[in-house]
Amino acid sequence: MKRFDPFADRLCHDIRNDLSEALMNSLRRFDLAPAQEVADRYLATNLEPVYRQYIDDRMQRYGRALERIERQHFDDAFHRALVLWDEELFFEVHELLEHAWVNATGKRKLILQAMIRAAGMYIQLDHGNTKGATSMAAKAVAAFEVNRSEVPDFFDLDLLLSKLRVVDPVPPKLTTGA
Repeated sequence: MKRFDPFADRLCHDIRNDLSEALMNSLRRFDLAPAQEVADRYLATNLEPVYRQYIDDRMQRYGRALERIERQHFDDAFHRALVLWDEELFFEVHELLEHAWVNATGKRKLILQAMIRAAGMYIQLDHGNTKGATSMAAKAVAAFEVNRSEVPDFFDLDLLLSKLRVVDPVPPKLTTGA
């Protein structure tokens, strides 16, 4: 069976990126419509099942994340990223935090970069790149440890660090509550 692989298949790459970009618009508006419009545009074509399954799965996860972010009134990028993380939307975590990282300074910038790398570890693992995942995890751990006092205290950093240190393929849940 064909695998959804944005590193090897251009259509996978485009679908992943377009949906993720649309999710950023959905998060700004608290409205799933921008992401749904992109999904519908792709679904209206003659796609193979692997593409359709990816889109359907993403839209379900996006809906749950958006509903939780809105219900809990999360307006900062880090809180929102943790909700996306718990939905295992690691590429989207990367995208969301990268937007915040561009304008950040000092230790906050380093913490955002560490979280981006932590998400990158799971992206790399998902695509069989253990070497890349290990490198990203080590960089994330180092940055978190040096800047521990600057890490937001609303998630379990020690749990995340324990997973990153061993490059555990099972991602931790970083938020509590539904």
